[in-house]
Amino acid sequence: MKLPSPKRVVAIFMLLLLIAIVPIGIVMEWDERSGVALPEWELKWGSSNIQDVEEAASAPDEDWIKQTASSSRPLTSEGMTGAWMRFTLPPTAANSALLIDKVYGNTLKAYKNNVLIYDSADMVNYNGSKVLIPLSAEDKSGQLYLWSSGGSKGFGIEGGIRVGSYDKLLAHYVKQDLIDLVIGAALIFMAVALLMCLLFFRLEFFSGGLWLVLVIASFGMLLITYSPFLQLVLRGHDQWIEVCFDLALLTLLPAFTLYFERIFGRGKSLWLVRFRNFQLVYSGFCLGFLLLNTLLSYRLDHLYRLMSVQVVGIMMILQFFYLLVLAVIHALRGNREALIFTIGFVIFAVPSLSELILYFSSTHRYHLYWWKWGVVGFLLSLIIILGRRLARNYEQTVEYSRDLEKFNNDLQRSEKMEIISELAASVAHEVRNPLQVTRGFLQILGERSGKKEKEYLEMAMEELDRASLIITDFLTFAKPGLETVDVFEVSEELKHVSGILMPLANLQGGEIELRLQSDLQVKGSASKFKQAFINLIKNSIESLQEDGLIQVTAWKSGQHIIISVQDNGEGMRVSELARLGEPYYSNKTKGTGLGLMVTFRIIEAMDGSIQFHSTKDEGTEVIVKLPSAGRI
Repeated sequence: MKLPSPKRVVAIFMLLLLIAIVPIGIVMEWDERSGVALPEWELKWGSSNIQDVEEAASAPDEDWIKQTASSSRPLTSEGMTGAWMRFTLPPTAANSALLIDKVYGNTLKAYKNNVLIYDSADMVNYNGSKVLIPLSAEDKSGQLYLWSSGGSKGFGIEGGIRVGSYDKLLAHYVKQDLIDLVIGAALIFMAVALLMCLLFFRLEFFSGGLWLVLVIASFGMLLITYSPFLQLVLRGHDQWIEVCFDLALLTLLPAFTLYFERIFGRGKSLWLVRFRNFQLVYSGFCLGFLLLNTLLSYRLDHLYRLMSVQVVGIMMILQFFYLLVLAVIHALRGNREALIFTIGFVIFAVPSLSELILYFSSTHRYHLYWWKWGVVGFLLSLIIILGRRLARNYEQTVEYSRDLEKFNNDLQRSEKMEIISELAASVAHEVRNPLQVTRGFLQILGERSGKKEKEYLEMAMEELDRASLIITDFLTFAKPGLETVDVFEVSEELKHVSGILMPLANLQGGEIELRLQSDLQVKGSASKFKQAFINLIKNSIESLQEDGLIQVTAWKSGQHIIISVQDNGEGMRVSELARLGEPYYSNKTKGTGLGLMVTFRIIEAMDGSIQFHSTKDEGTEVIVKLPSAGRI
């Protein structure tokens, strides 16, 4: 059984790993909502860091602003440093809790019946995170007051609020954002695994795959650092989380463009190159500004956020739209990898663009959610492209190995033929003249000899003639050059050859059938051409058995003339086919193998090719392919 290549195993492993994230994410995201939703609540601004809950409870109703789950968080009034939220709780059972989707502020305090039941103690900068507030067993119903203050992004509540079982709300509280960490960690693991595999590839493939590694790792880091769950785990390290998020984002944008350029090229207009260079320069500038802002204890945070959030967000929208248009253009041109890239990119770009537009156009802080599933779909397409390229690279390597082996075999055969041809030319020239002189003396002796001596002398002359033919084959093999080069009609020459060999075929109990198209012209020596096909057809005749048939077919295919000689003779084994054309190899008892060697050299001298197909006891087919000299 043939095992898959290591490159395919790597691609399949990464693809399966990424696909496995999807059902895990669906299971973790699929969480039945429990409890009772609070449709509305009230908000009251505060101007001091320490507030008295009794004072807030006694405030007149006109000081309170009504809020709903669908409404945006109101802008903080000037001079206000905090806000009170008032909730009317439904009747609750024992072991209940209050789950708020998004809370902003560093300090959160919850009061029930003027008693403090929850205090964040300035340990968490929520800035849009969930909060789960346990309710004591004796709490039945009534009003809950929540104080929110501090924080760099204001304070207050957005999203929904639910009251219900503590255990069920806790499960929802943990699962909803944990999937971001799971997907992000899986992507980083994939990036590291891919990087390790790329170390064993050649430099050209490594440089292209490196951008994909950066894209996958950046997406993974974005998912991890964007998850509100990470802020709960790493309390008090919000600034470092944001730094990691920015580093990943500033790495992703140019790496994504570079990987796109690596797959589809720069294009003729070079706009993609200019856009990529601008991204590299701007990302480097932002990274330098990030380092400066960190060293100055985030004193330039406002200016840095303008450049890293607003400007980069606009660049992302332009980048997604521009690359999507380019991918569609390549896909319309028939590029399959571009089609796969386009489908994956659409899955990623549509929700990402939509959420970016909502993020910058909404008056309240929109929490990006669907983009992470777009990332999964897009990375699936990138890994499929990588798998296709790995498979194609492996197939090309195998093909190159086969071509190299064939080239080495042809080179060895060519060297053997060169040595033999030089030896044959020298021997033939030296032997032919003595043979001719000897034959002449035998003829003279035959005229003066008796009947018995004449018989012996004739046999001697026949053997000398046979030796002379072998020497002629030697010379043809050694110097297959075409003395007289002309354009001749293939069909006419094959008819002539058939006429010469038809009696011999009939003696063997067979026949020759011609299927020849007209106007088949090639350039070369007609006599050498006939010599080559006399050898081929004669070999077919000698292999015939009862009811033998030789079919000679000639036709035009593009710029070439194809000639097929097919018989139903005894055929040859694979081992015999492999040795055809070798010096002195023949299936015949008295054969020298020179006839077929001469045929090979003649076809080669006419810039043609010859192939043999044979099955034992079924027959042999010889296919000769010659350049056409006629009009195309």
